[in-house]
Amino acid sequence: MILLFSTLQISLFSLVIVIAGYLFFKKPSKCEVDSLTIPEPLGALPLFGHLHLLRGRELVCKKLAAISDKLGPIFSLKLGSYRLVVASDAEIVKDCFTTNDLVLATRPNIAFGRYVGYNNAILALAPYGDYWRELRKISTVHLFSNQSMEMLGHIRYSEINEFIKHLYIGSDGTSMVKIDMLFEFLTFNIILTKMVGKRIGFGKVKSEEWCYKEAMNQSEYLAAVFMIGDVIPWLGWLDFAKISQMKKTFKELDSVITKWLQEHLKKRSRNDKDHQEKTIMDLLLDILPENVVICGHVRDVIIKATILVLTLTGSDSTSITLTWAVSLLLNNPTALKSAQEEIDNSVGKSRWVEESDLQNLKYLQAIVKETHRLYPPAPLTGIREASEACNLGGYRVEKGTRLLINIWKLHRDPKMWPDPKTFKPERFMEEKSQCQKSNFEYIPFSSGRRSCPGMNLGLRVVHFALARLIQGFELRKVTSEQLDMAEGPGLALPKIKAVEVLVMPRLDPELYRLL
Repeated sequence: MILLFSTLQISLFSLVIVIAGYLFFKKPSKCEVDSLTIPEPLGALPLFGHLHLLRGRELVCKKLAAISDKLGPIFSLKLGSYRLVVASDAEIVKDCFTTNDLVLATRPNIAFGRYVGYNNAILALAPYGDYWRELRKISTVHLFSNQSMEMLGHIRYSEINEFIKHLYIGSDGTSMVKIDMLFEFLTFNIILTKMVGKRIGFGKVKSEEWCYKEAMNQSEYLAAVFMIGDVIPWLGWLDFAKISQMKKTFKELDSVITKWLQEHLKKRSRNDKDHQEKTIMDLLLDILPENVVICGHVRDVIIKATILVLTLTGSDSTSITLTWAVSLLLNNPTALKSAQEEIDNSVGKSRWVEESDLQNLKYLQAIVKETHRLYPPAPLTGIREASEACNLGGYRVEKGTRLLINIWKLHRDPKMWPDPKTFKPERFMEEKSQCQKSNFEYIPFSSGRRSCPGMNLGLRVVHFALARLIQGFELRKVTSEQLDMAEGPGLALPKIKAVEVLVMPRLDPELYRLL
């Protein structure tokens, strides 16, 4: 048996060497020659291509930015069986999301989408086609319309009021609060209450809802894990340990969402749906008939996949932006003071800022824009795949080529953003801001058909929560040292270390008690 196993190993290894040699030494076809006209780094390895260039602890967006500094704003990498084109120039990005938006609208079939994303039923990873168009229309028209956001606006108010009250109770100017953790609770409660009518109290981490959040965190990690089968399909069996993790995480997520769906169905069967305010899950049940099947996906799978992707993308991206914004303001107290003065002058100190006031708070909006410029919710767009040949930046891109936009690099282009590493909200206050040139120098939520459908909702939460926070409290760092603004690993850019803040109420105590 041992001899047989060793013989199989040797045979498999020999097969890999033979195939690698064939791929390395065979004469390239005309299509391959055309695609190689895009600049690419030296040192591609047989079979694996440039995969070794992406290894290491440094963020992939920074590694790609370093390659771009050497090769230019568009280059290609050979990753296993596929070619990946990376762009970080505003004009090329514009070409991607206008002229070639339809050609580049689909997604490749990756392991995370199959094993965690309900076999690619989640909107973010679904291939372009009838199913994606139908789901996108539902999201845009029903879930994230102005009417829907207004209908669920009381949830934002309620959760932000709870957040402010929680801060006030423990704030005396000497008590330290971990503001990033509070932001996590705040945004998770907002999105979960909107989705399924569930919430958790601040600091309560043993509930079913919090276990769901823990599984979400695991799924975010798995979404960023490299899978060799995604680039060399016939070696996908090497991913068996990671696939097992994905299946386990999916089971944890699906079991909770299934329970919530059953609760909603029972409520509807009892005909007491009018006794409780509608959630996004209720809206989906209203829209989708019980026996509907869209491109092989049944109603319950469509609903569960939608709830999963909205909670997955809607909660953390918002809390991350709030964490970055507060960190930047703590390191730049002049900007923090200017934001507070704007609110005091526009709203005053005798009442709380309301959502209707936000349109007049131009400096606050500039702070959020500058935060998104430096730390976009995702530093790279989701991978797209060319459904047919097209031209980008003067180069021919063959069908099947994959594409990434390096948003992190784009937002730090010194040609478009003078002094790009410095936090300067004022750059968005200028009458002729750099971001107005073509509107593609600044794309924190991507662009085109596959841009984030929940962008406006996320911005409302960020603006409102940040405005209430800096209106209601003096914020100070625990030490005199600057906060460490280095990014961490993952799909969305922190996780920076816990942000500890000293808070002191700055309004009449009665205002806090009235919340």
